[in-house]
Amino acid sequence: MNKLLDRLEEIIIASLMAVATIVIFVSVVHRYASGYEIPVVQDWLLDMNVGWAQEFCIILFVWMAKFGAAYGVRTGIHVGVDILINKLSGTPRAALIQLGLVCGVVFTALIGLFGALFVWENGMAYETLSLLGRDVGDYYEGPTTPDLEWPTWIVYSAVPLGSFLMCYRFLQVMVSFARSGELPTHDHGHVEGLDEAQDPNVLLEGESITLGEDVEHGHAGMSDEEWAKTHPKRPGGKN
Repeated sequence: MNKLLDRLEEIIIASLMAVATIVIFVSVVHRYASGYEIPVVQDWLLDMNVGWAQEFCIILFVWMAKFGAAYGVRTGIHVGVDILINKLSGTPRAALIQLGLVCGVVFTALIGLFGALFVWENGMAYETLSLLGRDVGDYYEGPTTPDLEWPTWIVYSAVPLGSFLMCYRFLQVMVSFARSGELPTHDHGHVEGLDEAQDPNVLLEGESITLGEDVEHGHAGMSDEEWAKTHPKRPGGKN
């Protein structure tokens, strides 16, 4: 179940990023291309309405941010202030970590709850009750977005959905830490699939830079040739 949820989360984030990138690219190309006086083509481009693209991409980025925050909790890529925690060890360290995770659970649960109530009262209740043929009572239809004219409650649904998913991720990390004593970590320099196929005889870029710096420091900033001229080899074969 968790693997399915993980995969779905990644697909949603990747799809939102892909769609936003394509829409922004098309919008920019349309804006510049419509400025050229090309017969027929310019009139066709000017008649094309892409004014909705900015609003659409903003909505995509909002959804991307909410689900991306949950992904960050699961993979451990969120920035944190852990100076005090790293100074501790054993039970005090574990207690502080669990306290921080509990605060994350409570905070995201509250945001999700209040977000769900806001979405419900902002038009979702009206749409749901109308669809079921029930009396809508004091609930109103709710506003729509300016350009796309989408119900805003659909857009704002990213807040409760993303927050509840983030809350679940905090609970996952809590259980995992209680069992193993380890938190999820993320290596920003790691590229999946690269290390496994790495030829042991080929240096990575970071390793090459490190070796170069070691040589430079060892030769006082001189090149190998300059160093050899002023420091001939000793009988033992070392410079």
